[in-house]
Amino acid sequence: MTPTSSRDAVIIGGGHNGLVCAFYLAKAGLKVTVCEARHIVGGAAVTEEFHPGFRNSVASYTVSLLNPRVIADMGLRALGLTFLERPISNFLPLAEDRYLKLGGGLERTQEEFRKFSRRDAEILPAYYAMLDEIGDVLRALAQETPPNLGDGLPGLMRALRQGGRLAMLPRERKRDLIDLFTKSAREVLDGWFESDPVKAAFGFDSVVGAFASPDTPGSAYVLLHHTFGELNGKKGAWGHAVGGMGAITQAMSKACEAAGVEILLNAPVEAVHVDAGKAVGVQLVDGRQVMAPIVAANVNPALLFRRLVPPSALTADFRKAVDGYKNGSGTFRMNVALSELPNFTCLPGTATAEHHQAGIVIAPSLDYMDAAYRDAKAEGLSKAPIVEMLIPSTIDTSLAPPGQHVASLFCQQFAPELPNGHSWDEVREAAADLIIATVDRWAPNFKASVLGRQILSPLDLERTFGLVGGDIMHGRLSLDQLWATRPFLGHASHRAPIKGLYMCGAGTHPGGGVSGNPGRNAAREILRDKDFATAVKLSVVGR
Repeated sequence: MTPTSSRDAVIIGGGHNGLVCAFYLAKAGLKVTVCEARHIVGGAAVTEEFHPGFRNSVASYTVSLLNPRVIADMGLRALGLTFLERPISNFLPLAEDRYLKLGGGLERTQEEFRKFSRRDAEILPAYYAMLDEIGDVLRALAQETPPNLGDGLPGLMRALRQGGRLAMLPRERKRDLIDLFTKSAREVLDGWFESDPVKAAFGFDSVVGAFASPDTPGSAYVLLHHTFGELNGKKGAWGHAVGGMGAITQAMSKACEAAGVEILLNAPVEAVHVDAGKAVGVQLVDGRQVMAPIVAANVNPALLFRRLVPPSALTADFRKAVDGYKNGSGTFRMNVALSELPNFTCLPGTATAEHHQAGIVIAPSLDYMDAAYRDAKAEGLSKAPIVEMLIPSTIDTSLAPPGQHVASLFCQQFAPELPNGHSWDEVREAAADLIIATVDRWAPNFKASVLGRQILSPLDLERTFGLVGGDIMHGRLSLDQLWATRPFLGHASHRAPIKGLYMCGAGTHPGGGVSGNPGRNAAREILRDKDFATAVKLSVVGR
């Protein structure tokens, strides 16, 4: 007989958004079960040993976007979660004798910019003010459920309330907002700056997690998306969780269990049970069933509706929308164990310095980034890939043996699907060699210092973490897949077209990054649909 348990709600996927959603539901009094396919909770935000004595964040690798409200509500700091800031944000090697550092305060960044353009240094405060003003509005909207087509008066009121925030922006900011949503990153940055290194420093964010060029229309929004965050109360700051990204989800797991959440590991879901048009539970691969009138999926929408939901439960029109959902971020992830720190030709030295503690961006110009994309589009791999390297052990010494280090390599552009029928299983090692060689060109001791490596091609990311096409955002951040159209027009309120089935992952508003907002927003909508007192609902997850 198949073991069956009955719960109030079941969450598919124990990534950070699934844990956040489970926590808020449990705090409202529901009996919640989380089903995680892997042996460890956390989804893509996990820390594991990948070489003897070396631990690192496996996929997600840096923190800024995590909502402070989620941190406070879940009591994550009291559970031991600590964040360490980077002394500067980014370091860009540009040539044998040239580099650019970004961050460390406005005046210091302006001083760096003056090496390349006095005008760019003078206009920088205005550029930051523009991003701050627009970012503050969008940061607030990220914590709200978008207006949903077909929601009647409640949806109209939500649209008016959220639209009112945008309407209050000055006319100049409205123009900037439209530019950021519709133009390419190059067009926007050309309108502000004249120096190629300065444009590269900002343009890198426009292609993070996107299989796109900085010349792609709409790429400027991806740049904006990465400014939403804060760390330790500082807007726009980035840093590291002590113990790696897994420290975040381990703390979340403890908060969930303290609230009464049941977490099942090694429990991949095979199917969502649908009866008479309603979700009634899930079937696990091992034959177990968890029955519940609420099913919330913290997985890519394409994975949910193509693999887990019976096709007969969906209309032909909705299946067409699912078929058109766009995935693929061009991401190749590596973690490497190092015997010593990289010795950059442009800034020599292997003793720990602030540039080792920054985001090290190998992408010296927008043209370099565009060429990387065009190569990957034509041949599957970039001849000269974009690489962001972080060395968290320079800040968190618990990750590597004394005197040695771990590095996260976030690499682009690598096509989600290779041309001519080739598989990533055939070329993953060659691609990893290419990435090591790319870093070695800027830091000639790098290749010789690599003691071990962990490789995650786009296919590996999909197999291991359910990131369809290797897409770290759970769906492209393009105008047709944002806000009221994420993931699908008419289903932006986290509700699937099946009663009782909800979406709580990064494929919903506001998108990818370790923020917790999709999970928190989804929990609020689930509780709105339940027969809970208004006071309870609002006290748990706010308005």
